[in-house]
Amino acid sequence: MEQLLGKEWEITPAGGATGDAYFAEYEGKKLFLKRNSSPFLAVLSAEGIVPKLVWTKRLENGDVFTAQQWLNGRELKPHEMGSEQVAALLRKIHGSKELVTMLKRLGKTPLHPGKMFAALAERQRCHPIGAAAVREALGWLGERVSLLPDDQYVVCHCDINHNNWLLADDGTLYLIDWDGAVIADPAIDIGMLLHLYIPRAEWEAWLHQYGASWTEGLALRLKWYAIAHTLHSLFWPKGKDSEKEREQSLQLLQYIIAEQ
Repeated sequence: MEQLLGKEWEITPAGGATGDAYFAEYEGKKLFLKRNSSPFLAVLSAEGIVPKLVWTKRLENGDVFTAQQWLNGRELKPHEMGSEQVAALLRKIHGSKELVTMLKRLGKTPLHPGKMFAALAERQRCHPIGAAAVREALGWLGERVSLLPDDQYVVCHCDINHNNWLLADDGTLYLIDWDGAVIADPAIDIGMLLHLYIPRAEWEAWLHQYGASWTEGLALRLKWYAIAHTLHSLFWPKGKDSEKEREQSLQLLQYIIAEQ
């Protein structure tokens, strides 16, 4: 790290699952460093979705480090996820053609619901999870996959957990940690946000803030992608405490399936 900044900088690990993120500080200057971050970060910075990108540097071993402005702020609390500010930023992200163009340049192709279902079914076949809820969920998805539209493609974050939303001290809201971004139906993001954070009676009001109207077709998409996303988390947990994560995903899956 010294070859990036010099010996005078104080560098400390920033935590996270990969261990590739760091904080750096020197004489009041603060940076957030990340190893091998996606080139997608540049357009996210330009759009004001993540804190400003300061520089990108490539090391002799091929690693690429990015430095972003380190902002004083905090992550959102769960009860704040229903705010108009969250809805507005998510609407901006889903409406950005520039983000779609950049992800396509990086080799991403749209995530079709049929392919998504096939991958989940294959995972269950090769590494079965015995819970009845999993079998019920896969059956529910399979019966309805042909009813989903195949033309709703935007850039989706795919992990809208409240701790990925950074509220800076100046009031600006950012959505960080874009390693799992895909081109897909925006219902992937919206469905998980609603099921995790918004009381059912307030869904239509939140959707109005986002700029969408409640329809039976949208209701199907929200539930379908919420179930699919939760199954993915169950089959491929990414946290260090995978057993706890699986149990949480199974509980959420049961809740979504039971929803009317």
